[in-house]
Amino acid sequence: MNVQHYKERLLELKKTLSARTGRAMADGRQDFLDSAHDAGDASVADEGASEAFSEADQQSATLKQVIDALNRVDNGTYGLCVVDGKPIDEKRLEAVPWTPYCRKHEQALEASSGAKMPTL
Repeated sequence: MNVQHYKERLLELKKTLSARTGRAMADGRQDFLDSAHDAGDASVADEGASEAFSEADQQSATLKQVIDALNRVDNGTYGLCVVDGKPIDEKRLEAVPWTPYCRKHEQALEASSGAKMPTL
């Protein structure tokens, strides 16, 4: 496996996600600050701010997973499932390069918690 290829992808994702998170936070703050004094306009602005903050939160969660994957690259465990240490299929790494789990353990996690791996 070409770990350098994945490291470069992860570094680019980190840069992109950091910028997106910052923009979403700025948009949310601006929507909140720009809200008109009319109750209806303020409600629309509040909803826009809420959506922007929600997007920032999702981007931030994925960014944390990307940073964690970069840490696994640095410590030599990238591409290995964190549950059993077995290799993660390269097709899976191409699709979700920050994943810490093989498909088997990701499915088990999703089944038990209802959580899904974030995608871009």
